[in-house]
Amino acid sequence: MTTFDKREEGFEQQFAHDEELRFKATARRNKLIGLWAAEKLGLTGTEAESYAKSIVMGDIENVGKHDVLRKIRQDFDAKGVVQSDHQIDRAMTELMEKAIADIKAGK
Repeated sequence: MTTFDKREEGFEQQFAHDEELRFKATARRNKLIGLWAAEKLGLTGTEAESYAKSIVMGDIENVGKHDVLRKIRQDFDAKGVVQSDHQIDRAMTELMEKAIADIKAGK
């Protein structure tokens, strides 16, 4: 194996590792934002957990931060929860940072 081949393999492994970390962090963020939204919706216990799981599963089916925000926005509007899109987006950003830190810490 040449030096170039070894470097290429190293980059491929790093890319795969980064993608796995991104997937795990996004799933964790979605669970956390789901629990955050559930609290705003007045859900507790198993209802809150089910709601958070629906956010995670919904993002797996339709990948994208905007789909998560749209789902929460629709649920908030239906229940009369007053939160702007900016507030939801800010919570998602903060929870992504927490999710990444948690994963790096092995949680």
